[in-house]
Amino acid sequence: MATSAPKIRFELWGYYFLGLVLLIILGFWPSYFSKFLTGTNDYKFYFHFHAAMMILWLATLVIQPILIRKKRLKLHRLIGKITYFLFPLVIISIVLLAHSRHTLNEKDLGINLFVPFKDIIIMGTAYFIAIRYRHNIDLHARGMVATGIVFIEPALSRLASNILGPDLTAFLITIGIIYALLIGLILRERRQKRGRWLFPLILGLYIVVHAIIIFDIHIAPWEAFARWFETLPIT
Repeated sequence: MATSAPKIRFELWGYYFLGLVLLIILGFWPSYFSKFLTGTNDYKFYFHFHAAMMILWLATLVIQPILIRKKRLKLHRLIGKITYFLFPLVIISIVLLAHSRHTLNEKDLGINLFVPFKDIIIMGTAYFIAIRYRHNIDLHARGMVATGIVFIEPALSRLASNILGPDLTAFLITIGIIYALLIGLILRERRQKRGRWLFPLILGLYIVVHAIIIFDIHIAPWEAFARWFETLPIT
């Protein structure tokens, strides 16, 4: 008797993303959240704006699958439309924070700026797919999940650095866990007929951008963009 191929239950991912909330709190606790309690949080507006937008996006990732599970489809669609405005604000927050943290004369400006911009590339690709195929539940759900996977690296890398120290080992452990997660998802749905190409795409993007960072690959057009970007009077 034939059995159906294993399928990822995306309606449960809202609960999984609650674990991501804990990871973010642990990762950013020493450098950000704890400073609100000690009164030493003197970060610029751009840090707080970025944190607020990321919290709102993460809240969306938690709420939306739960609404599907509870069959609250009208509210799910309403929040989906709100993301049309929220997602650009998320991207703007990353851009402003990146601009405020770097200077034109900074050594390795191109690579340093590439770190936050790679998140824009991956998150933007995932969200575009999610919206482009919003009527295709297989691709829409995978795209939104992939936007949440982008949150893992900054949080986990900081947590690993807090434990192991700020060196390459913490970064390699972080990307190893991300790759393991994506490969696990790929293997889990390898027999699915629809939408299974998205996670391989995201894994491929991660491999490319991480190779650029680890091997310190300088790309002339990007270096020129980085210098131009830092001349902009936006922060």
